[in-house]
Amino acid sequence: MLMITIVKDDSFEEEVLESVKLVLVDFWAPWCGPCRMVSSVVDEIAEDYSDDLKVVKLNTDENPSIATEYGIRSIPTLMLFKEGEKLDTVIGAVPKSTLEMKIQKYLKTHKQTDN
Repeated sequence: MLMITIVKDDSFEEEVLESVKLVLVDFWAPWCGPCRMVSSVVDEIAEDYSDDLKVVKLNTDENPSIATEYGIRSIPTLMLFKEGEKLDTVIGAVPKSTLEMKIQKYLKTHKQTDN
């Protein structure tokens, strides 16, 4: 089962910043072609890493406050957060391997510090 949470300006703090899991945030908009292209990659990542990673999507048209706060100028923008801290950013429709390398880097880092 696919576990992707839709977040809004008013739920971003609770769903992303207060999460103890590593969180991948997909900043997107319905009219954005590259966003639709990367959406299937994000879906696969959500499924492949469901135990270790929380995946959320934020529609930048409907939630301009958070998009502005994080300086989103082009979409898709994917950001990784852990315990309220922004760790990394990927801009544009990237291949799954690029996202996986970033995710695995931070999962390894945090698994080592958890022990």
